[in-house]
Amino acid sequence: VLLQIPWLNLCLPWFNYSKHPTRVSPDLVDKLERLALVDFGSKEGVDCLEKAIRFADQLHVINTDGVEPMDSVLEDRELYLRDDTITEGECAEELLQLAKQKVEDLHLFFNAGNIPLPKREERSA
Repeated sequence: VLLQIPWLNLCLPWFNYSKHPTRVSPDLVDKLERLALVDFGSKEGVDCLEKAIRFADQLHVINTDGVEPMDSVLEDRELYLRDDTITEGECAEELLQLAKQKVEDLHLFFNAGNIPLPKREERSA
């Protein structure tokens, strides 16, 4: 599956992608595939990855001198923080008393989920 990013060329048209070549080594592609559970699978897929990296690299040219880091993405609201301490707990029995229906001996089975891709040499064998 190839991830298409149609807005990639539209966001910052002043950024010259050809002046900033990004090449991703086969070893890095293999590592990214296993970490992200994505199979880039073709030259077109790797090209798309390289283009996405070049797009993100634009952040390096932005001057952030004097800009304080944000504590929150909610810049228009004040956040009231408290100490990260446990203030409540040990209330499982109390919570169970509030339940309208109880199920005992319930066994749930889930899909294995994120199964890592085998290494490239194992996939080609």
